[in-house]
Amino acid sequence: MLQWIEAARLGDRESFGPLVRRFTPMAYAVAYERLRDSHLAEDAVQEAFTEAFLHIDKLREPEAFPGWFKAIVVRQCHRLLRRKRHRTLPLDEIAQIAGVQASLSDIVERKELQQLLHDAIASLSANMRVAVQLFYFYGYTLQEISRTLDTPIPVLKKRLFDARRKLKGTLPIADCISVFQHLYEGGSSMLHIVNGDSVGDKLKQGVVQGDILVWREVYPAGPVFADMAEPENRSARAQYLEQSMGIPRSDYVKISEAQERQILEFRQYEEIVLWFEHDLFDQTMLCYLLHWFSQQRLGGTKLSLLCIGAFPGIERFRGLGQLSVQQMETLSGTWQTIGQRELDLGREVWEAYASPDPMKLMSLLQGDTSALPFVRQAFEAHLARLPSVGSGLGLIERITLEKVQSGISSPVKLFQHVGDELHMLGMGDLEYWHHLARMAEQPHPLLHIEGLSGFPGFSNPEPSFRDCVITLSALGRRVLDGEEDWITVQGIDEWYGGVHLQGHSVPWRWDVSGKRVVPM
Repeated sequence: MLQWIEAARLGDRESFGPLVRRFTPMAYAVAYERLRDSHLAEDAVQEAFTEAFLHIDKLREPEAFPGWFKAIVVRQCHRLLRRKRHRTLPLDEIAQIAGVQASLSDIVERKELQQLLHDAIASLSANMRVAVQLFYFYGYTLQEISRTLDTPIPVLKKRLFDARRKLKGTLPIADCISVFQHLYEGGSSMLHIVNGDSVGDKLKQGVVQGDILVWREVYPAGPVFADMAEPENRSARAQYLEQSMGIPRSDYVKISEAQERQILEFRQYEEIVLWFEHDLFDQTMLCYLLHWFSQQRLGGTKLSLLCIGAFPGIERFRGLGQLSVQQMETLSGTWQTIGQRELDLGREVWEAYASPDPMKLMSLLQGDTSALPFVRQAFEAHLARLPSVGSGLGLIERITLEKVQSGISSPVKLFQHVGDELHMLGMGDLEYWHHLARMAEQPHPLLHIEGLSGFPGFSNPEPSFRDCVITLSALGRRVLDGEEDWITVQGIDEWYGGVHLQGHSVPWRWDVSGKRVVPM
């Protein structure tokens, strides 16, 4: 959008066409709210675009276009209220003249449905009406609406939540509620794919309509491949997860096959909503699913995404699992349509993540990743897990040693503190215990763990682990101080996405100061 505005501002008038298509629905909603007349609203929008076209060169900052154009629309509305009304054609009649084909019954049904919906929201306050129209009827993002209306996103979320609650709870027309849910929130023909049982259980408590699929995977751990369903790839991953986390191979294969069978039936749903968070755990899951869907013929199935990295009132937001059922309800219906940009970026990120060459991912992250706002930070954190230049410590190992050096000696407290600092990874306990076990491995351990009878695992979550005491080894102190290189001393055999590092010399390292992967 910004490139169109910048080009138009600098004299490229052809670029104004995409701006007209992009902003017409939003401008119409703003005009109609003031004029309460569809023909006058269309006049106001047409004249506003004419004025904007003539004076676009006066706009100093392209980012200010939404608010600047809204002011023009409002000004045209005031002018029209003082002017004699002119006869104009409705937008749907113009579409028919332009050659859009539809049966008479379809046109009648659509007009009746539109009238029903607009009558239903007429009882809402002006602020609620505009928010509902722009978000649900025209598909604008909360960020776009916020910039245009100069209204904070939390305020818009509250208006949408209050509007949905009023429509569902106070209107006497039950059919209107079902139509609204069917078209804009989805009905029973929906599938919600979520990142954990906690989120899934809360959604089932009346937060959403439809089926719930909990996607059970830990893509930040172990080998990943572009084609995860290929038997050889699945076998290699199952073997790793059993050895590193104690997850039985048969259980992993059974779960993987079951969720893949369910997702293969996606065409029976009118809409699929992906619920994910900002961290690496969720972003790998999201990119895998986008990669998978990008290879399918979607047919009539719509894909939507709800992806957040913060929530009003929660200072340390870690994920959707923190939210109550009531808080989850405020998110229902606020998902955004997944378009080709999101599908393409998700596919590219997953393929780069699954590549044995980490330079591909680093190069991709240096480009435009705005289609998926949390991708860059999450996958940069992933690359920082690679052994660093000089010490050979990855991000997790370095932070762990620093926490132990600061006096934290309990494994459970260590996991809590490391997890808080590295929340962008979204690291689970089993994944962290694997890293801790590697750091305590003989013959060259970075840590000593007194009282250890065994690490917690998939089937034994809590042995005598809580009573253990962790201290730095002499090697751990020297490596943390940069005096020795852990990889050179101990060697490595570990996976980082599709990158498999083995031996006492590795082809890539992470430059901590430069924040980049460097070939060795």
